[in-house]
Amino acid sequence: MKLLEYIPVQERVYVTDIGVQACNDSRKTLNRLPEGSVDLVITSPPFALLREKEYGNETQNTYVEWLHTFAVEVHRVLKDGGSFVLDLGGAYERGKPVRSLYQFRVLLDLCDNIGFRLAEEFYWHNPAKLPSPIEWVNKRKIRVKDSVNTVWWLSKSDWPKADVTKVLAPYSDRMKKLIEDPAKFYKPKARPSGHDISKGFGNDNGGAIPPNLLQYSNTEATSSYLRRCKTISREGHPARFPSELPKFFIKFLTSPGDVVIDIFSGSNTTGRVCEDLDREWLSIEERRDYAALSVVRFTSEDMSTDKLCSLVDGLQSGACHSIPAPFRQSLFSTLCEEANTGSILKEYSTSKDMPKVVTYDKAPSPPKKKRKSRSIATDAKYTPLKRKKAQA
Repeated sequence: MKLLEYIPVQERVYVTDIGVQACNDSRKTLNRLPEGSVDLVITSPPFALLREKEYGNETQNTYVEWLHTFAVEVHRVLKDGGSFVLDLGGAYERGKPVRSLYQFRVLLDLCDNIGFRLAEEFYWHNPAKLPSPIEWVNKRKIRVKDSVNTVWWLSKSDWPKADVTKVLAPYSDRMKKLIEDPAKFYKPKARPSGHDISKGFGNDNGGAIPPNLLQYSNTEATSSYLRRCKTISREGHPARFPSELPKFFIKFLTSPGDVVIDIFSGSNTTGRVCEDLDREWLSIEERRDYAALSVVRFTSEDMSTDKLCSLVDGLQSGACHSIPAPFRQSLFSTLCEEANTGSILKEYSTSKDMPKVVTYDKAPSPPKKKRKSRSIATDAKYTPLKRKKAQA
């Protein structure tokens, strides 16, 4: 792990061969890292909500200034082709049904005062999000459910590293039919919109280019992380984004072996995704209890409750645990799991301890069960027996 030497032993909570969970104010940790050493920083900081959360969150009045101090260090450690992906949820102003503009003020500050470029704005739609705030949505019924977060994709230069072919979406049924017989569904010509549709429109490129509206249901309430936290009577981190969100940007903006950092790691979803995708990772969480508890994402489901509880207690008390290779979920398993959901996959592992994966463009079909059939010889074999029985 390239950055491990810059993390003091007392700040390490657990390590793998390609990543480390650290406990510290991430500004101090970033300050020790070499300039231009990181490919991607992706994070979801505490939002500027009106109600104070147990994990800590800044007020809307101080939020821009507070986040600015982290972003300055992020900008310094990023490579010229590096990216900073920032997930920010919306909020209302106090006492009135008017939206706060804090996430847009954050964007302007990062671009105007630090030097980030807005590569593209994304929006994460969470269909499973509960209606809020209750006063305006449920009681008075004068506002709709807020289920979309802004996700700013910021870059250090005008030309950040990116490859959309790594995150292609499955074709629609309509597009599949068009590819099979392009002449039946469209004729190459200029459209009223000004788009010149050529013959190449009917080519099979392995998948469709995804939009900047990402739809992932956040159903972490039923996740393995919370289930295992419950078995050892611990309260998991209350704010967790689904693994599909960081996975999209990690695949889109980095390659195997690149360095990814999460500066508000919480339950360390980002580190787990990086481990599965063969990216080197550094996750930083200021609260030792949350950092220690996130180790459940990196331990075997077969580990006994007593052993897991003892491990978490030790990490919370200041110990550092080295995650053995057998507990790592291989990239092959991850890819096969994604394939079963129809994902378009273009990743492969280069690690010595991980199996090499053959690239494929569509989910493999499950093997068909062979039906037992009686051969002619078998039928002939039983025919005389039936006849003998009949004669008797």
